[in-house]
Amino acid sequence: MNKVHKKLLTLILIVAAFIRLWNLNGIPVSLFGDELDVGYHAYSLLNTGRDYSGNFLPLHLQSLAEWRTPLYLYSVVPTVAIWGIGPLGVRIPAAIFGILGIWGMYLLVRLLTKKENLALLSALVLTLSPLHIQYSRGAFEVTMLLAFLIFGVYFFFRSLKEGNFLWVSATLLVTTPLIYSTAKLFTPVLLIYLLFVYRGSLLKLSKKYLIWGALALLIFGLPTAYSTLFGGGSQRFGYVSVFTDPVTEPEVGALRLQDFSARQLAGGAEQPTFIDRALHNKYTLWTKKVTDNYLTAFSTQFLFIEGDPNPRHSIKSLGQFYKFEAVLMLLGIITFFALEKDTRLKLLITLWTLAGVLPSAITRDGGNHATRLILMLPSLVFLIAYGTDYLLRAFKGRMKDVISLLYIGLFVFAVFSYQHNYRLHYPLDSEEWWHAGWGEAIFEVKEREGDYERVF
Repeated sequence: MNKVHKKLLTLILIVAAFIRLWNLNGIPVSLFGDELDVGYHAYSLLNTGRDYSGNFLPLHLQSLAEWRTPLYLYSVVPTVAIWGIGPLGVRIPAAIFGILGIWGMYLLVRLLTKKENLALLSALVLTLSPLHIQYSRGAFEVTMLLAFLIFGVYFFFRSLKEGNFLWVSATLLVTTPLIYSTAKLFTPVLLIYLLFVYRGSLLKLSKKYLIWGALALLIFGLPTAYSTLFGGGSQRFGYVSVFTDPVTEPEVGALRLQDFSARQLAGGAEQPTFIDRALHNKYTLWTKKVTDNYLTAFSTQFLFIEGDPNPRHSIKSLGQFYKFEAVLMLLGIITFFALEKDTRLKLLITLWTLAGVLPSAITRDGGNHATRLILMLPSLVFLIAYGTDYLLRAFKGRMKDVISLLYIGLFVFAVFSYQHNYRLHYPLDSEEWWHAGWGEAIFEVKEREGDYERVF
């Protein structure tokens, strides 16, 4: 890295930190229930070593409504110790992991492609990503998840040349299911791919490094797997999975009833036929829901127009990416798969994108649930950066200057428009979803409760 590139990376990280940390205690406007839950667990762990349900240093923490993955909650303990159960106390770790993830994105792209400009563009696109900014400013686990995944893959590829990083990669990757539940499906798929495709390079490493890597997999992987399969980790999936949706059976019944009613009008059979059962059953309904979710996740409606309908996850009427990035993403897909000579890199980006959607697709509202779909963000950011890099290199002389200025102009306009909406309109549009006023109401009630027999 030369001095210019180092200065550009430093500037990108400074911008990333400013966007994610400025007025963090004011926007979002309030702590919603899950954020308070994080704070109280962290406070309890800080003072007792137990979650607030009394479990000692648990691998999944027992909340009022569910069992929660632990690593983000443990990371909040130091900041709650400093700032208390407030916006800064519970949100700063998410912002820090968001900034670290941007640095990791730069390192990973540079390592995989040997292209400094592409690495810087990838870091810039992630820095200014509405999706990444949204989750870096709330007490969400997913920025920590992305940072662990990106650095885990980065250290894996570094370990192919410097084997002493293999245990670091193994530790980061196998602990991701303890950060957020979507990693419980995605990370095993990613690990299997990496171990299979790069097995030749791995087997050339010193036995010492292989043993260290295997020990890290066992030490951190076995407790994670046990807690996921048999502990509190399995409870969440049972609650949100399409396969446990209680409306499935009534929907199947309603579809068969429609067939029955149509046949009655036509004077046909009164009992369900083989075709009725073959077309209308829980398996066909599950397949339809998973397929619909999967395709919705890649739709322009979700990615560039409306985004996640939950105001905590997305600004109203704004997609997860800026609209002009649709052209760059398409250009990136075409040029990357047409021009990139590294077949294994193509496979990695393809796998990351397709497998990143799968954990969300098998949940009930997973088609446009940005939190569960954030796994595909790094690969899509890479493709946008790849398309941008190609566009900037495709022209020479005066035309290149025009294209560069146009790109910078679009980016600046999109970013300032987003920040204007986020800082001015979003607090009012989303305050109900962030439970604004609940805290004030409770404190008011506490002051007055002695004057009444009951308070509702």
